[in-house]
Amino acid sequence: MNTFSLRMMVLLFSLGVAATASAGVTVAFVEPNKFTDMPFSPWEKDVVMKDLDQYLVKLGTKYLPSGQELAIEITDVDLAGRIRLGTGRDIRVLTGGADWPMIELRYTLTAGGKTLDSGTQRVADMNYFQSHLNTVGRSRETLYYEKAMLNDWFKAKFAPQAH
Repeated sequence: MNTFSLRMMVLLFSLGVAATASAGVTVAFVEPNKFTDMPFSPWEKDVVMKDLDQYLVKLGTKYLPSGQELAIEITDVDLAGRIRLGTGRDIRVLTGGADWPMIELRYTLTAGGKTLDSGTQRVADMNYFQSHLNTVGRSRETLYYEKAMLNDWFKAKFAPQAH
């Protein structure tokens, strides 16, 4: 890690921002302790943030044209389903009702030092239970509905459009 990256991470952490970086996409979680719906335990929160971070980096590799950089700041997360207290461990129950996934974020897309696009977005899939009903492997994938929702948004927003 170069000196600039190390200094930037120290600055972000001192501002209450958890951040990770990779070529193409940089993801920061702004005040994750205030998110609408995250696991209670710190280690589970870390797992969710790491999983979302890695997935967004993967989407950047898949959809961003070469030379473009995307900075994403996640400002709120509401995971699909609702927590039900279990015996010894909480259980997330998905009903397909008013428990859809939602992620609020800010983004800045740059290339060659110039801003191409920026804004805030509330990414949500109110029809999440039906949207990806026939997709193989959904039960084995962690954060399946959140990732499917982010994939749809990322592809529509940043993938080069075929003419």
